[in-house]
Amino acid sequence: MREPKLRTRLAEGSDEVALAALFHAVDLHYWGAAAPSGEAMAEHVRRNILAARSCEIAIAELDGKPVGLATFAVLFPAPGPAGQLYMKDLFALAEARGRGVGQALMAFLAKLALERGCSRFDWTAETDNPEALAFYDRLGARRVEEKIYYRLEADALKELAGKA
Repeated sequence: MREPKLRTRLAEGSDEVALAALFHAVDLHYWGAAAPSGEAMAEHVRRNILAARSCEIAIAELDGKPVGLATFAVLFPAPGPAGQLYMKDLFALAEARGRGVGQALMAFLAKLALERGCSRFDWTAETDNPEALAFYDRLGARRVEEKIYYRLEADALKELAGKA
């Protein structure tokens, strides 16, 4: 029996349907029944991600079937005359986990970071996700203990925005 072919690449506009399905799977994974409908996600992907170019997306395919994605952006400044590649999310469908999809996406982004002259590749991980933490540790990533992650949401976000 042959090994399935794993391919990673940058997503394109023609991947809209596949991306909407993957983003919907992400929402179902994290928020379950509270996740928006597949149609709402398709509209969101079309308007807020692809048309707005709010981030870039790497997509992973097993035998041509989209099974994972990573969203990222190159941010400035970074140490030296370079940028940093910042990954917002890494996700693989349940049936694709343990098949090298995450590692392939991370390697793809690391290579892309170097090609784009980035001095580093950063991301965050939830402390209550031991599988993700172990995965990133196995990749050889250094945990950045000297940083604190902040968030504005809900009323605090609205309050600060009202001061603009």
